[in-house]
Amino acid sequence: MPDAEDVRRIALSLPDTTEKIAWSMPTFRVAGKMFATLPEAETSIAVRCPKEERDELVLAEPGKFWIADHEAGFAWVRARLAALEDEDELHAILADSWRQAAPPRLAEAHPELGLPSGN
Repeated sequence: MPDAEDVRRIALSLPDTTEKIAWSMPTFRVAGKMFATLPEAETSIAVRCPKEERDELVLAEPGKFWIADHEAGFAWVRARLAALEDEDELHAILADSWRQAAPPRLAEAHPELGLPSGN
């Protein structure tokens, strides 16, 4: 089961990523744009996710994904770290969110990270 240190290590391994405390929690940013946070006492992550996809995720796996009330109008979803299968799944979730926030030139420079959701 991945934990907050795994989130930190994987997020910071993604190109041009920095960590910054905001709203009293760790946030991860690419080129200054936030793509992940560690809310709920670092037991979950919040990541970018197109609204259509996030609704499908929540319906398909409600024990793993949910939408925080204050994020309902935004393209973000939460994932419980304890419900993730392994670090590979965590990496895939973080990389997908990173691609959505990364400037096109940076995302294009790292094709090994794939295409953003919806593309």
